[in-house]
Amino acid sequence: MSQNNAPEDLGAPQSFVVLADGTPVYDRAGDSAGTVAHVLADRQEDIFHGLVLKTSDGHRYASASQVDGIFERGVIISVPAHELKEPSAEATADGDATFAEGLRRAWRWLIQPR
Repeated sequence: MSQNNAPEDLGAPQSFVVLADGTPVYDRAGDSAGTVAHVLADRQEDIFHGLVLKTSDGHRYASASQVDGIFERGVIISVPAHELKEPSAEATADGDATFAEGLRRAWRWLIQPR
């Protein structure tokens, strides 16, 4: 794991279950990556799949493996925002079926009527 320079005042670690939309997201360098738009999870099975983020470049998907920490006042991801993938109905992810399915879940959430 690389050095984490994200803000230190993010509070105590939290569960994805209480993570609110609009929570700030930072990369390990401490740069803002955007905000949480939606938590992708199977709450009945207590399985965290990842996050849909609202970034300056539009919505992006951060898989559970790309989330380093969830805290009271922020989330830390392991990659810069520009490396996150855009959700897509036709997602593929170089042999990673779980990641591709996460991209498709994020896409389905994005296209739902609100």
